[in-house]
Order: sequence, then C-alpha cells, then structure tokens
Amino acid sequence: MDIKNIRKEFVMFLSAVKGLSPLTIEAYTRDIDRFTAFLMEKRQKIQDVTFDVLMLYFLHLRRHEKLQGRSLARHMASLRVFFNYLAEEKHICGNPAELLENPRLPKSLPHVLSPEDVDSLLSAPLADSKLGERDRAMLELMYAAGLRVSEVISLKPYDYDPQTDILRVWGKGDKQRVIPLHSTASEVLGGYLQVWRPRFYPREERIFLNRSGKGLTRQGVWKMIKKYARQAGINKQLSPHTLRHSFATHLLDGGADLRTVQILLGHADIAATEIYTHVQSRRLIEMHRKYHPRSQYTG
Repeated sequence: MDIKNIRKEFVMFLSAVKGLSPLTIEAYTRDIDRFTAFLMEKRQKIQDVTFDVLMLYFLHLRRHEKLQGRSLARHMASLRVFFNYLAEEKHICGNPAELLENPRLPKSLPHVLSPEDVDSLLSAPLADSKLGERDRAMLELMYAAGLRVSEVISLKPYDYDPQTDILRVWGKGDKQRVIPLHSTASEVLGGYLQVWRPRFYPREERIFLNRSGKGLTRQGVWKMIKKYARQAGINKQLSPHTLRHSFATHLLDGGADLRTVQILLGHADIAATEIYTHVQSRRLIEMHRKYHPRSQYTG
C-alpha cells in the first residue's frame, strides 16, 4: 500500500465527497501524518493496524506528547474517518477504529454577553470614518445573523439582498443558509456598502476589507473585537464567537424555539444547539439564588 497515494486520495475524498473546508481538511491530514509517522517509527504497516495499536498510539499521545481532552478527541475523529475510508475503499480488511470512543470532555458553557453589553460593544466604533463604519457594520451583522468569523470574512456584496433584507451565508461544508436581517442591521450594512466600502478601493470581492482593499483575516476580526470590548469597558472573556453565542442565547430568551435557532446557526445536529439551553438553565439558577428571598436567608 502506497501511503502517499492513499493520502492524496483521502484528501480528495474529504474535499469532493465530504465537502469539508480547507482548514478542516488540513487538520485531518495533519493528524493522519502524525499517525503514519508513529507507524513508521514502530515499523508497522497501515493494513496491519489493530485496535491495540491504536490504543498504543493514543497512550503515546497522552504520555509523551501531553495531549488531553479535546486534542485527543480530534485525533480519534480523524482516525475514525480515515479508517472508515480505507475500509470502504477495500484498502484494509475490517476497521480497527470502529470501537474508538472519545474521551469524556468537561461541559464548558459558552461565554455570553448581556444585551446591555452587546449594545455597548456595537456602539463603540466611531461613526463617520470608513474604519468605524466598517467595524460597526461588521459587529451589527455578526450579532444580527449569528455568524462565525470565517463566514463574516467570506461574505461578498451579492450575498446581501437589500430588497428583501436577506443574507445568504456559506457555512461549514459549503452549506448555504438564508438569514433575515432586522432593520437596524440592514440599514447599517446598506449604508456601509453604498457609501463607505467604495472608499477602501476594493481589490477583492469581499464585503469587509482592510486598508489595502483586501479581505479581512480572522486575526484582524479578533483584534477588532478585543479593541472595542476594551473601549466599551467589557471585562469579560471575549472572542468573535461570543457574538454568535449571544445571538443564539438571546433568541431563546426571547421565546424562539430550538429548531429555529438551529437553522439560523447552521448546525447540522440539534445537539450542538442544545448547549444554549444549558446556558439558560445556568442563568435561571443564578437569578433564583440572587433574588429568591429564601436563597438569601442566612439564618
């Protein structure tokens, strides 16, 4: 078995059949390369890999490379997909990875801003400057549509329909979803596209551009949000994903059903959306403990 050809075919499978993003494919192949390097060191062939060999590999990752929790889970996911592919293509007899179980991960709830903090953050960019208007439009859009940072930097002008106030978003796996925008977001985005975006002298078909007229990077968006959080006096752990988490939680707080929020977020599995119900439960417990008279009774 030629591992180089297998690897090349596997990458094509991830792209053409699974429809994964370049970043996800890169993560998968990096994990597979790490595993095959381990096999070469042990003078093992892929077709001879057993469940015990996999257990030895994960023991190596835990003890010698100090991987834990989510990193180990990601490696297991990569190997499951890889060995499923090998078995389906008849490169191996049987699948040694089918019994792999992910390590138990602690349930970490997402950080969410209060509506007041969101208002402060969205009001932080200075108006009447091209950078301020760009940043204001970006923040409004991320909160109004629950966008991932990869989605907001990939948006193109024709993804927004000003006649219907509809935004078309291309999410994970190149899947499209349609999101209605409220009037404030539409007004801010429309004004930016008509008046301010041309002043960046666009060199790329992206809605949000840097000073050179090219599309913004993930790092650029992250730094921008951190800057405005400081200006707004928000002393909480913050990332571009915080606005997405806040979008989902505030919708549920307002009475939206879980299925609607799942569709708006672009989650393939509703289990991914259910974490926001845990956020609601945590907040209810906090409010109960804070305001119920018997909770405050000290005896």
